[in-house]
Amino acid sequence: MKTTRRKFILKAGGGFGALAGTAPLGAAAEGEGPHIAVPARRVPVLAEADIVVCGGGTAGIAAACCAARHGAQVILLERWPSLGGMATNALVNIWHTSDRTKPVIRGFVQEAIERGGRFVRQMAHYPTRPETHEFDSTGMRMVFDRMLQDAGARAFCNLTAVESVVEDGRMRAVLVDTKTGRKAVLGRMFIDATGDGDVAANAGLPFDFGRAADGLVQGMTMMFRLRGLDPARIKAHPEDAQHVFELMKKLRDEGKFPPFLEAAARSYLASPRDPIVSYNMCPVAGNPLDEEELTQLSARAREQVYRYADLWREMMPGFESADVEQMGFALGIRESRRIRGIKTLDAPMVVNAVKQPDAIGHGFWMIDIHDPKGSGHTTWVDQKQEMMPPVGESYHIPLGICLNDRLPNLAVAGRCISATHEALASVRLQSHCMVMGQGVGTCAALALNAGVEMAKLDVRTLQSQLRKDGVYLEDVP
Repeated sequence: MKTTRRKFILKAGGGFGALAGTAPLGAAAEGEGPHIAVPARRVPVLAEADIVVCGGGTAGIAAACCAARHGAQVILLERWPSLGGMATNALVNIWHTSDRTKPVIRGFVQEAIERGGRFVRQMAHYPTRPETHEFDSTGMRMVFDRMLQDAGARAFCNLTAVESVVEDGRMRAVLVDTKTGRKAVLGRMFIDATGDGDVAANAGLPFDFGRAADGLVQGMTMMFRLRGLDPARIKAHPEDAQHVFELMKKLRDEGKFPPFLEAAARSYLASPRDPIVSYNMCPVAGNPLDEEELTQLSARAREQVYRYADLWREMMPGFESADVEQMGFALGIRESRRIRGIKTLDAPMVVNAVKQPDAIGHGFWMIDIHDPKGSGHTTWVDQKQEMMPPVGESYHIPLGICLNDRLPNLAVAGRCISATHEALASVRLQSHCMVMGQGVGTCAALALNAGVEMAKLDVRTLQSQLRKDGVYLEDVP
C-alpha cells in the first residue's frame, strides 16, 4: 500500500518534544516507537480571528475578554463542555487577592467577583489573609459565559487544539478535532492558556517539567463536597473529632487507609463546612501528561473520597447521614509543562517581593508545594516565613514569563508560564493566572493595534492601559 507524508498548506509544528525540530510523521526518529503514516489531506478552516486563545480556564477567559474589549476579534477554544477550567470543573472555588493587609489583585479578578453577585462570597477575615473569596462553581459557569458574550469574544467548547501550525517562525493556525472532522482555526496572534502548555509545546517551544531533583510535579487533588451533616452535633463532640483524626493517621500509616492532607482533615472533622466550600484533602501524584495514568489517578482519588466519607459516617458524631454530594469533574492539577520564556520567575523573586520593569500585575502567595510523591503534605501547612513574601508586600508578575524568543505571535498565560518548580507553586493560583491573562490579552490587542510584536510593544503603554482597566500596578522600576 502506498503511503505519503502528511502535508499542509502551512507546515505543522515541531511536536511535543522539549526542543523544536522533530522528524516528520512517517519518518522514524532514533528511539521512536511504532507509528503510522497519515495520508495528505486538505484541512478546512473552521474559523479565523485576530487572536486565538486556547484554553477556557480563568487565565484564558481573562485573556479573551480583555483582548476583545480592546478591539480584537477573539476566538476562545475550550476542550471541556463548559468554561472555567479548575474553578468550575474541578471545584477549586477560592480566590486570593490580598497581601494580608490590602487587596493587590484587582482588574479582571475584581470584575469577576462583582459580576459573580450571589455566587461569590467575601470571606470574614478579608483582607487580613490571602484567601479572600469563595464562589459557587456552578453559578460561575454562567457568569463567565456572560462576560465573554458581553466582551464580544466567540467561545467554542468541546474543542481541543490538537496540533500547532507554524510557518516561517510564526504561528498560523491550530488544528482542532470536531464531530465533522479535523479543522483549522486561523489567527494573527495566539495565547496558550491550556494549563499544560499543549499548543506551545506542539509548536516546538522548549519547556521544563517537574522539580530539579527527580522530575516530579506537584501533587494533584480531587476536590469534593459532603451533604447530610449535623453542624450542632459535630461541634459538640471535639474529642470524637480528635479520636477519628488519630484513627485515620494510624490506619494510613499501617497501609489500611488512603493518604490525606492532615491539617485539612482535622479542620473538617472539628467544624462543619459551609455547603459552598469544597474539601481539599484528597491527594494523588503522578504524570498529568500521561492520559492513562491520569485516568487511573482520577479513579483512585474518587475511591479515596468515599473511603473518607465511609469512615466518618461510621465513627464521627454528626456525620451519621453524611454522603458525597459532588466531586470535581477532573483532578485539580497544579503543575505540568513550564514553557521557557524571555524571563523565568524564581523563588527569590517571590519571597523577596522583587519588582520588575515589565510588570503586568502583583502576586503574593507563598511557595505552596503539594508533595510530588502524594502524601498530601503541602508547605502551606508549615507556614515558614522564608517561603513567603513579607506581610503587606507582593512581587511583580512580569510579562516576560509569558513571552518567548522563538515565536513572537505566541504567548502563554496561566500555570504553563516560565517559572521554576518552586516559583510556580506561588504564581499558579487562579487569581494570579487571571492577572497574567489580562496582561497578555491586553498586550496582544494593543500590539495588533500598533502593528508590532507583543515583545516590542512599549511596556509603559501597556501598563498605563492596565491601570486604566483597574489593575493594581505599583512600584514599577
